Amino acid sequence: MLHLLRNASVFAPTPLGAVDILLAGGQIAAIGPKLSAPSAGWPVEEHDLSGYVIVPGLVDLHAHLGGGGGEGGAHTRVPPLQLTALSLAGVTTTVGLLGTDGTTRSLADLLAVARGLEHFGVTALCYTGSYEVPPHTLTGSVRGDIVHVDRIVAVGELALSDHRSSQPTLDELLRVGADAHVAGMMTGKAGVVHLHMGDGPRGLDLIRQALATEIPARTWHPTHCNRNHALWAEAKDLTKRGCFIDVTTGPDDEHGPGAVTAILDYLRSGYDPARLTLSSDGGGCFPDFDADGVLLGMGVGSPATLLDTVRGLVAAGLPLNQALAPCTATAATLFRLHTKGRVAVGADADLVVLDQALNLRSTIANGRFLVRDGAPIVHGMFERPDRRS
Repeated sequence: MLHLLRNASVFAPTPLGAVDILLAGGQIAAIGPKLSAPSAGWPVEEHDLSGYVIVPGLVDLHAHLGGGGGEGGAHTRVPPLQLTALSLAGVTTTVGLLGTDGTTRSLADLLAVARGLEHFGVTALCYTGSYEVPPHTLTGSVRGDIVHVDRIVAVGELALSDHRSSQPTLDELLRVGADAHVAGMMTGKAGVVHLHMGDGPRGLDLIRQALATEIPARTWHPTHCNRNHALWAEAKDLTKRGCFIDVTTGPDDEHGPGAVTAILDYLRSGYDPARLTLSSDGGGCFPDFDADGVLLGMGVGSPATLLDTVRGLVAAGLPLNQALAPCTATAATLFRLHTKGRVAVGADADLVVLDQALNLRSTIANGRFLVRDGAPIVHGMFERPDRRS
């Protein structure tokens, strides 16, 4: 089926105005004002989207597809993310990872979850490793996993400055970074080390030391950079040395700036917008520990907070194209996903239709409608309410 989307206001994420978009073969085949309809007899479905906004499908660089958590015992393991948790959030590309628990959870299971999501149209990639060093791998090495496993594109989330990390040395960190970088060169994949940052007093010190080596700065991609104010100040300055930094979606609290506050502060302070990404930590736990590392309580991240953050930024006065960039074009650029994160001829047909209040109306992944008129029309195998056992 071809789809001709007419009369929407398109943000690519740069604004294109009111144009038509033709989708064919899972890609964007044409963009322009008042495109001619395909010849009679072609399998085309036309959609009048006057008054609506089309944006790129969101790219979520940090999601616990198989579930996170577990720090408080087996009963605190978070279940896997369902397909509609992504599609109703407008996420069409996601990168899954393991977190604290690389012992009862495995890369093999993570890959299986990603393959299951991709069956329904979502592009689901994976990191190798977890919090630990040496990293858990499938082939015996970070380089081997990235080179030999198509879906594995980077290393993550390796933990620093956190009581749950394996306390890696600089030499251990450099070995992982070197393997990731070279594997990325060999394959054209992201080749980054996605770094979980904790609340520890060392902050980003190991990354600053790593920048004194030959490994390119883009290799180091710290996340949760807005978890406390001191870390946020460090992270912003790290972008001046060529690193990309990642903000985790969520509200302001007493510890650190929420995503909206952090992004506005970053942009209004004159830092390079092309060095900032945004991710949801969907399916991951947001734990609260006491001074002895005992879990007191936890929340669970949701992919829906990406679009919530975009709406919050626009409500605060940021233009929509700038609000979208960290979870569309910039994320795709860092991860070398050349057909993702943009509305352009030849790009994958990953699109989100929003109303004027930026509420999601439709999600299209690789040319397939997953959500239409605000409701999912494609469900994961085990999430349909009418499915019989």
